[in-house]
This record gives sequence, C-alpha cells and structure tokens, in this order.
Amino acid sequence: MHHTLLVANRGEIACRIIRAAKKLSLRTIAVYSEADLELPHVGHADEAVLIGGARAADSYLRADLLLEVARQKGATMVHPGYGFLSENASFAMACENAGISFVGPSAQVITLMGDKDQARKAAARAGVPVLPGTGKLDPSDATAVLTGGDATGYPLLVKAAAGGGGIGMRKVTTSEELVAAVQATAGMAQKAFGDGAVYLERLVERARHVEIQVFGFGDGTAVHLFDRDCSLQRRHQKVVEEARAPFIEDGVREKMASAAVALAASCRYEGAGTVEFLYDAAQQQFFFLEMNTRIQVEHPVTEMITGVDLVAAQLRLAMGEPLQSELAQHNIRFDGYSVEVRVYAENPVKNFMPSPGPLNEFRLPEGEGIRIETGYREGNRVTPFYDPMIMKVIAHGSTRTGAIDRLQEALAGVHIEGIRHNVPYLQAILAHPGFRRGDLHTGFLADAHAALCS
Repeated sequence: MHHTLLVANRGEIACRIIRAAKKLSLRTIAVYSEADLELPHVGHADEAVLIGGARAADSYLRADLLLEVARQKGATMVHPGYGFLSENASFAMACENAGISFVGPSAQVITLMGDKDQARKAAARAGVPVLPGTGKLDPSDATAVLTGGDATGYPLLVKAAAGGGGIGMRKVTTSEELVAAVQATAGMAQKAFGDGAVYLERLVERARHVEIQVFGFGDGTAVHLFDRDCSLQRRHQKVVEEARAPFIEDGVREKMASAAVALAASCRYEGAGTVEFLYDAAQQQFFFLEMNTRIQVEHPVTEMITGVDLVAAQLRLAMGEPLQSELAQHNIRFDGYSVEVRVYAENPVKNFMPSPGPLNEFRLPEGEGIRIETGYREGNRVTPFYDPMIMKVIAHGSTRTGAIDRLQEALAGVHIEGIRHNVPYLQAILAHPGFRRGDLHTGFLADAHAALCS
C-alpha cells in the first residue's frame, strides 16, 4: 500500500517529520496557518494546504479542518508531532473512525495517561514508584483539601489533573496556604484545559527531572532507549536536555528503565513515548511523574547517542512494519553523550518575555557532531501566535564535557539579528561551574538566574 502522510503541525517538528517521511518515500501533506505561509515546512512537503487563521485555535487546533484536509488529499496517516493535538484522544479517535492511522498510541492510552490521577494509579499497578499524593480533589471542599494536604505531607505541589507543561502548578509549604492555592490552580486549569480538577503530590526538594525514552509495539511489549536529564527548566519549561542523564548509579538507572518499560508494556503502548520521573539524588530514589504519549521536543539527544531514527520508527510502526527484531532491547546501544539547548525568541532579563519579530539575519553553525533542528530561515518572522522556540542546537561527543564544549562552540557560531534571543543565556548555562559538575536540579535556573543574566 502506498501511504500519504498528513503532518498536523508546524515549524521545526513539521520539518523533522517531513524529513523522516521522505526517507521512507512517503508522500507528505503540510498544513499552515495564515501566519506561517513563508515557513520552510510549507515548501518541504509535496503539497501544502492553508488550514485557517493565525491563531492556533483557528488552525492547528481545528481537528475538523485537519481531518477534512486528510480526506480531500487521500492521507492514510496523520502525524501530530508534539503540542497542539498530539495528546488529544478525541483527535486520535476521529482519525481511527475515519480509517486514517494516527501516528501514536491509541485514544484509550492517551486518555489514561492524560488524566494524571489515573496515570498515577496505572503506574502503581505496574509496580512503578509513585510519590505520596491524593486523587482528584473538589476545590470547593476545603475540608477534603486540607485532609489531603495532611495525608500528603508538606511541602507539596498542587497540580492540574489534566494537561501538562506545569500550568497552574503551585508549591505549598503550610496548610494555611493550601485552600487558596488549590482554588487558584483549579481556575487556571479550567481556563487552560477545560478541566479544573486538581490533585496534591509530595514535593521533592532539589529534585532532578529524569525521563526514559520508550518504544512500544502495541502488543504488550516495549523497549527503552535509555535516559535523558531535563532538569534545567524555566517556568516548568525545559531549556537544556542531555542523554544519557549524568551522575546516576547504574543500578538505579536500570531500575528506572525497567519501570518505564513495565508501564509501557502494561498499557499496550504503541510507538514512541516518554516516562518522566522525579529523581531524588540524595536518596537515590525515583518516582513517577507522568507519561508523555508523543514524540518529545528533546528526542534528538536520544537519536544522537543511539543512532535510532525515532520519527521514522513511529511511521514504520504505523504502516504495520514489524520492528520487534530490529528494535529488540539487546540491539539498542548507546555511544557517547549528547546535549541539546532550546533557542527561544525571548528576553531572559525581562522574565523571558517573548520577542517576536523578523529574522533579518539567521546564520547557523555547521560541523561534526552538530545538529540543528529549526522551522525558520532567514527572512522569516517569528510571530506572537505560537511558542517562541526558534530552533534546537544539539551536540554529540564521546564524553559529557566534550559534548558541552562542542555545543558551546556551536552557539558561538549562531548569528541572529532582528529579535532578542536567549543564546547568551544558554552560553552562560553551559559555562556555569554547577552545570559542568552536574549539580542538576529543577530549581537550578531560578537559583542561578542573576548570574546567568549578568
């Protein structure tokens, strides 16, 4: 069967998917909003279709329009990328009902893992360590909220049960703060996700954010492609990612990978996914955080150390190719280290305020062990309608220090004019002694902000 792929996304990840699809000789259909006509992904595809207005709500989030394009153009597959509709179970189900392969797990698995309360229960059933916490709470029931807080223990986090990206998350240190924090998070969650349910979770101070890349075959079996550290975050958004995660005991690392595989296998996961953990380095303990049922922004660092094309593997599995032998666990090996930084159109000094505008000059580095993923070219405009990430710069080396040094050299070769950007900030992170020695935790960037922006 000859397949046609609709790429239901934009920019960098759309370019990445189209590149993998072309290697597999797939015909590709891109979509674009009125704001994105000039972006590279539009020209890279075999055909491109205007999907709607500049706002995501009028274009990339319109499942009905995307499906109509898929039907009109004879698409047999839809790849959602990340963000937008990538973890929308209704969209996955609509694709299935239309006889179109959704490149990702089933709608049932997306629903399970999208509900953080149910995901925690699924993890516990699979034998994965889970932090003390509550189920969903009614924000208006102050007695239940306070009882849940006492049972969880302080300090704790108030988290939205739906959605992701840390939206609405709040740290609470005493019971006096709890009810107001729960109601504030619930209000934000309702506005962002249409679901105001919240839950409480014990806070691990100075925790690391470590994740396992998994790949499931949909038959109750799965493998892992090692680990990544994504601890360096600003406002709960990742800025620097590396593979493998440094400075973790091999025994702990192996248990974490086994737990991730057990969870993926238990829910008959299909395709690429990521199981995220909070890692308490002091106690050498890890706890389930969530599972992302899509390709991750940071997937290139895993590809760089394993040589596995994760996006191509997603597409091949969706086309029905048997990958179990090729991707058997004993065949998946790693070589060296890889580090990725996200370059944003933003001003770190002004609380990372987005900085839309024209890319009057946009010159990028080249070299051995360097990989650039971008959805822009010189002359394009970064608009205020979407995430302000301009590109990802990834470096590979035989050692962690070598990979960081190579990435520093690459960033020195980035030249962007017309907008504010965070390249100097990223360079400061990579040069910071704490980062160099592996003193990684999710509060690192906040603690070092003044030094990094000086």
